[in-house]
Amino acid sequence: MPTPAADTLHTYLPAPLEPAAVLDDPLEQDCFTRPVLGPAGQRWAESALQLSGLYCAACSGIIEAALLRVPGVQRAQVSAASERATVCWDPSRTRPSALISAVRSAGYDAVPDAAAPARLQRLQAQRQALWRLGVAVLCAMQVMMLAAPTYFAAPGEISADALHLLNWASWLLTLPVLAFAATPFFAGAWQGLRARRLSMDLPVALGIGITFVASSGASVDPGGVFGSPVYFDSLTMFISFLLGARWLELRTRHHAAEELERSLGRLPETAWLVDEAVGVEQASSDTAVSSQRLRVGDLVRVPLGQAFPADGLVHEGMTQANEALLSGESAPVDKPCGAAVLAGSVNLGAPVLVRVQRVGSDTRLRAIQALMHSALAQRPATARLADRWAAPFLWAVLLLAAAAAALWSVIDPPRALWVAVSVLIVTCPCALSLAAPATLVAAVRGMARRGVRVQRLDAIEALAGATHFFFDKTGTLTEDHLQWRGTELTQAGRSRWADPSLALDMAASLAVWSAHPVARALGEQAHATRRWWGVHEEPGLGLRAVDEHGRPWRLGSARWAGVGADPRGSSQPQVWLACEGQALASFTVDEVLREGALQTLQALQQDGVHITLLSGDSAHAVQAVAHRLNVSRVLAAATPQAKLDALAAVQSAGGRVVMVGDGINDAPVMARADVSLAMGQGAFMARGQADAVITSNRLQDLLAARRTAQRAMAIVRQNFVWAAAYNGLCIPLALAGWLPPWAAGLGMALSSLFVVLNAQRAAR
Repeated sequence: MPTPAADTLHTYLPAPLEPAAVLDDPLEQDCFTRPVLGPAGQRWAESALQLSGLYCAACSGIIEAALLRVPGVQRAQVSAASERATVCWDPSRTRPSALISAVRSAGYDAVPDAAAPARLQRLQAQRQALWRLGVAVLCAMQVMMLAAPTYFAAPGEISADALHLLNWASWLLTLPVLAFAATPFFAGAWQGLRARRLSMDLPVALGIGITFVASSGASVDPGGVFGSPVYFDSLTMFISFLLGARWLELRTRHHAAEELERSLGRLPETAWLVDEAVGVEQASSDTAVSSQRLRVGDLVRVPLGQAFPADGLVHEGMTQANEALLSGESAPVDKPCGAAVLAGSVNLGAPVLVRVQRVGSDTRLRAIQALMHSALAQRPATARLADRWAAPFLWAVLLLAAAAAALWSVIDPPRALWVAVSVLIVTCPCALSLAAPATLVAAVRGMARRGVRVQRLDAIEALAGATHFFFDKTGTLTEDHLQWRGTELTQAGRSRWADPSLALDMAASLAVWSAHPVARALGEQAHATRRWWGVHEEPGLGLRAVDEHGRPWRLGSARWAGVGADPRGSSQPQVWLACEGQALASFTVDEVLREGALQTLQALQQDGVHITLLSGDSAHAVQAVAHRLNVSRVLAAATPQAKLDALAAVQSAGGRVVMVGDGINDAPVMARADVSLAMGQGAFMARGQADAVITSNRLQDLLAARRTAQRAMAIVRQNFVWAAAYNGLCIPLALAGWLPPWAAGLGMALSSLFVVLNAQRAAR
């Protein structure tokens, strides 16, 4: 079918229907509305809306007033800072479309906020963590002010009564820190004990509790068993620094979740379904339906500026799409007629018609989200190793603290308790626990920005240390389509055409009637339409048709064109054109190297990596591609078992293998490899086998992912070395009594803070 011109397609825009009405679909409402109970037990609904157009805090009052005027709205809360609204309404009296219309009538815009529940949980967690940190810091500063006179005054300058008063004031200010800010440490320790295991919160909780009890005892009776020193200032400062480190870790994890949310919001709530019985030109007959209601085979019209509601093929028109969030490609991607488009990418060029191929969880967008969720929910092997060592380490810490207390009770009894507290605090393995997970999550986020979605965190370590890369040929190092390379006329052809391009135009106009890969390569060269009659395709041979003058034409193999065997014996696929039994021209097609393939393989070889090209294709076709890529290791005409044997041989020799394939027919090999990466569209058909997916389809991003993995593992080692060096230095100081509790708390908190901040470099 001829492609309409762009200006014609602009007339295909649907009539100005009210798209908000689609939100009344119960299936659509499930994404942003939840049932709630009113104060008297009424059945209400609560909807979350994302707003736009707000410029100041006064805008929130205008929107709230507009929403409250809608019959059935019980309450509305609008946040100008986050540009979001929460509306409770009576389902028997109103609909979500009325809420959207009310906001728009007030001069603003609103769309459903599908990620609201998860975001609300994160905001609550962040708000609570910030409140705890704020209370701890504020009280710590006040306690430090009260403790300052004891630092600077000479012995005897402060009376006993004044000192007693300062201690009790510090005790009072420490209570909110202990009762509110430090609650997560006590809760974590208690949950671990209930589960009959030692958690990393246990030494922290013990240190905090013992310090508070001992300091309280010293405040009550300075001459008693606890001695006279109090450490309320050290206690509150220690809790403040530790809460600060944990808040930064929380922000790191939430930042990764926010990137997922941005992709969740890319799907439009409305799709314009074309009624093909009426005709695609009758845009006014298009129906606005929920994107959730689309089915495979539907024809939808996508206006300019709207996101594509499902994966599909451009049926009419040509445009450009922004796929930055899906593939990492920042430049618009050309989408001619027949090109694949992805759900969530934005139509930037012109209105087009799209034939739906995949919907819902089968789309690439949902597959990417599933990959990211899977990766962020895992614990890598390095983290599991740290966890296995954490329990013995904690037992050693507790025994060491007890031994220190026993030893110092003989040497200097008043200092015994404080030495034990210092040992408990300084040896808390928080930094050790954060060393790997924080770094690898940051690396996953950095790779995702470059179009590589990691499904298994352990793959990062394997990718960084890989010694052998096995590449599939078709669909990985080469594109999944062929390309026309040249035209050669026969003697009869030269007598008919003076220019070989005329023969190419004739062949291309006939080739568009076939879906064969070789015919498609020729059909891409068609510049004008030509009428053919009686077109018929003979499987394995080619096409035949009759032109306007009644002459029979054939396009296909040499035997089909009447030539017999290829007289030149070319190793490249060739197509012959014949008229009335006489061969007129031959056309050579060849595989297209994927952009950046040569540069990527050269860079890997410079790193000392061994490259092997695997393919089930014929030997001459594989050798031709290997020669163009400067690859010497080739396994051609390989069966799946032969590929497995080649990979296993390298592994048995001690090599770490990365398999890069299209994910369709390489599943057994990808499952056997130390780490597997799948390319593009085919990867989602076998995402169970792939450890990571190169959604951008750019091999340069594979190289960037390896660089990121190597940097991440270097940072993990740095963090482990730092944690070990910190403990190796501070434990002897604490045992010797040279590290007071306040210094131990500061050192432990700064150690965790350093690990978290250092881990963020992996995302760059």
